[in-house]
Amino acid sequence: MANTSDIASITIAARLSQSKIKKELSRNKYLYIMAIPVVLYYIVFHYSPLYGALIAFKNFEASKGIWGSSWVGLKHFQDFFGSIYFTRLMRNTILINLYNLIFGFPAPIILALLLNELRSKKYKSLVQTISYLPHFISIIVICGMITDFFSKTGIVTNLLRVFGVPQINLLSMPEYFRAIYVSTDIWQGMGWSSIIYLSALSGIDSELYEAASIDGAGRFKKFLNVTFPGLIPIITILFILRIGQSLSLGFEKIILLYNQNTWEVADVISSFVYRKGMLEGGSYSYTTAVGLFNSTINFCLLVGANYISRKVTSNSLW
Repeated sequence: MANTSDIASITIAARLSQSKIKKELSRNKYLYIMAIPVVLYYIVFHYSPLYGALIAFKNFEASKGIWGSSWVGLKHFQDFFGSIYFTRLMRNTILINLYNLIFGFPAPIILALLLNELRSKKYKSLVQTISYLPHFISIIVICGMITDFFSKTGIVTNLLRVFGVPQINLLSMPEYFRAIYVSTDIWQGMGWSSIIYLSALSGIDSELYEAASIDGAGRFKKFLNVTFPGLIPIITILFILRIGQSLSLGFEKIILLYNQNTWEVADVISSFVYRKGMLEGGSYSYTTAVGLFNSTINFCLLVGANYISRKVTSNSLW
């Protein structure tokens, strides 16, 4: 009888669950219909290509296809780990990302806080518009501007000469490349990235500021006790996502800015994959293995950062 009772309970629960699902689909059917193109996009362009990761474990030949190519196991990974480029690529990728994290991640937060303190709406709108503009400029144009600004006769080079920096093509000097890359990255993305923090600031309950004023709190006290705590959840989420991209750098800007003089400090994993896969004979299996290694490390960092954040701050992605 107990078994029959358990089966009946499971059946009732299943029917109730199906009923809830039907009601949910009926109530929000238009929302689900609108979500279909997005789901299809991710399936077609993000999940389906994962099948191609198999060539990292094969000696891929286009004429034979993925399944027809010979299986080589971890050979391409071993070749990469043992190559003369491995140490250089890892060092450059980690250092540039670390500098971006230290100097680039706080920049939009600081900008958003400063904009939030402005009382003049016209001036605030002007500053926002100017800071957003670089985000909408093509990376080709951006790199052309950077090349001109830091050339021997560029405006930035002439300004830096006042501080003792030699008047030479700074992009050809290895000691300046990372600083130029990171600083221009901040300039290009700081304004656009500040939007999400401004949105979070606008969502903080104004009554909290009124209560703080009644308690005699000044601007700095309000910032410490109201503004900053209100930003912590979104800062945590974005920081976790940023950690998950610790080994990812777009190859476009690197390729457009580096040269033979700066390869030692500028060559990163993404630029190496592009150069090796597209420009030097099409080593598709080898570069797929390098890219898969890069993605795996990023995934592990993301999971680790999310776990630590959940334990320490109770804020996490999942």
